[in-house]
Amino acid sequence: MSFHKTVLAFAAAATTLATGAAFAQTGDDASPWMLRLRAVHIDSDNGGSAGAAGVSIKNKTIPEIDISYFFTPNWAAELILTYPQKHDVRLNGSKLGTLKHLPPTLLAQYHVTGLGAFKPYVGAGVNYTRFSNVDIAGGAVTIKKNSWGPALQVGFDYALDKNWSINFDVKKVYMDTKVDASGAGLGHLGTFKVNPVLVGVGLGYRF
Repeated sequence: MSFHKTVLAFAAAATTLATGAAFAQTGDDASPWMLRLRAVHIDSDNGGSAGAAGVSIKNKTIPEIDISYFFTPNWAAELILTYPQKHDVRLNGSKLGTLKHLPPTLLAQYHVTGLGAFKPYVGAGVNYTRFSNVDIAGGAVTIKKNSWGPALQVGFDYALDKNWSINFDVKKVYMDTKVDASGAGLGHLGTFKVNPVLVGVGLGYRF
């Protein structure tokens, strides 16, 4: 399913659920735990010296799960998870091979309260990405397997009742790797900056 069709599907489900829903606010006795499921579109920057040389990865839509813990009604921590994602690696538009990456991200969030069902938030934190199953040009191209970088976030939840909410979320995650194509006769291509923007829609459940 394309990203746009996924967004429309969530929007249709949200409209159905929102019919007759009250402008709910989280009470003081609410559980501190919240679980969200999102469909997230990855739009990679494909930058750095390797990107300038024509290296790119194909954009795609992936599932995402995150677990949030609210220390107060305003402050929370969010752990963002998915399973290892497979990407096509291209050089000047031609497929060279594939790799997988696993990008868990931990964020501190500030949630704005007092706006009824509309609950916006901002977040900042750190991303760790592990690249694996690298199969590019038959092994002639190698990359550095680990990446650490900052992550920024803005989004909102719209409460349908005391437990369920609709979520919209945008993240900028800074991740990069070193690309060496000496085995392919291209030499050291330098840094490849993935640095994706991730746009997500989904549902949240407050326990």
